Amino acid sequence: MTNTATALHLETPIDPAAFPPPSAWAPASPIAFNTDWQGKNPDPQRETEVRLLWTPTTLYLRFHARFRNITVFPDAPPNGRRDHLWDRDVCEVFLQPNSSDTRTYKEFEVSPNSFWIDLHIAPNEKHDLQSGLRRQVRVDPAEKQWEAILAIPISSLVETENFDPAAAWKVNFYRVEGSAEPRFYSAWIPTNTPTPNFHVPQAFGTLIFSKPRAAQNQ
Repeated sequence: MTNTATALHLETPIDPAAFPPPSAWAPASPIAFNTDWQGKNPDPQRETEVRLLWTPTTLYLRFHARFRNITVFPDAPPNGRRDHLWDRDVCEVFLQPNSSDTRTYKEFEVSPNSFWIDLHIAPNEKHDLQSGLRRQVRVDPAEKQWEAILAIPISSLVETENFDPAAAWKVNFYRVEGSAEPRFYSAWIPTNTPTPNFHVPQAFGTLIFSKPRAAQNQ
């Protein structure tokens, strides 16, 4: 398994809701995982697929999750932000734009009922990121699949004038299903901790940004 994820440069116009059109996702390289946080106990019925797109202002992620059961919190403030969202079903991405600062990163989570949370994580520090995250979520009960698209402003990750798409970031993707132990804790790159723990930056993979098509032809 490769430990590198690629965000494809978005060449097509965004749709009226300011998200990529469905056709834009097909060329993006998928990442799929279905094992637990130790890389064991694969469960194809809980497989998660991730695709990424980027523009100079936005990083887009699409999670496509197969599920056995869905458990969610029934309540959240009007904006949908929910503390302790990870105690129910979620897809997660941890992003580390500055790979030299190995203990600081950003955490984003989304649930099947469109609740979300974003956090800035650093040693002895965890606070709301206030990223301006936007999301679209849909559930297909008949096919036992749910999908979430996140639109994360680049400005919430790095200072926009310092965003260098030629630089590699660090990243990991996760999935949690179930409300009571034993829950299903799944990781793209296993963290290999004795008990489930996603906060292991040394296990992050690499995120690269593909060049715009015009730049590739130069």
